Amino acid sequence: MAQSIKIGKSSSLKASCQQCSLSNLCLPLAVSEDDLARLEDVIQQGHIFNRGDYVFEQSTPFRSCFAVRSGAVKTSIVTENGDEQVTGFFLPGELVGLDSMSSANYACSAKALERTSVCELPVEHLDDLTHKLPGLQHHFFHLMSQEIQNSHQLALMLSKRTAEERIASLLLSLSSRFARRKLSATQFNLPMARNDIANFLGLAVETVSRVFTRFQNQGLIRARGREVELLDIEALQGISQEAEDQPACQRKS
Repeated sequence: MAQSIKIGKSSSLKASCQQCSLSNLCLPLAVSEDDLARLEDVIQQGHIFNRGDYVFEQSTPFRSCFAVRSGAVKTSIVTENGDEQVTGFFLPGELVGLDSMSSANYACSAKALERTSVCELPVEHLDDLTHKLPGLQHHFFHLMSQEIQNSHQLALMLSKRTAEERIASLLLSLSSRFARRKLSATQFNLPMARNDIANFLGLAVETVSRVFTRFQNQGLIRARGREVELLDIEALQGISQEAEDQPACQRKS
């Protein structure tokens, strides 16, 4: 395992956080216009990673969090057996690395799923900045709380849900996250491959393909490669909620 962070190619142009289309999702929403200049002085913008490049690697020294500006990132851990377990997918406006805030080293690896641009937030500067800007500190607490909730939801999904329920939940999650970015909630490209979906959801790749085909035959989705259109969101929501509504002894295996 490498012992240093790989930093992608930097752009020579530094755009204003206020002018960024993701400012209503990212850190700028937590600070006033007067304090925005302080935040911009800390953030290192324009790091570019090509598909397959590591943003950071597991067990290397924790130095920064990263806000995805464009593209997508997956996080994963290497188990004691040497297997990779995908732990999450991050879209523009979302922060990667929050799960390492209380550690000296990164708890996971983060890899670009496509050509990806990120903004780097060095922790040594952010620690001082959050003490000066209470709104930013509160926002970080909120983000870390969301991180814990997401971990709980993932544990529930992997332990109690059927393949159909897991895939419906993932599609609905992506739908809502694209909608937050003012993109289509019903038509989007999956940034991750089927094998990453299978790994993340604890399923076989063949099972993922079968469920996608089944959903398509049922008129719930239209899928072509990574292009997906959600045709019946209400039906997908019904499938996703089945695990919550049924006692464990009645759930399908």
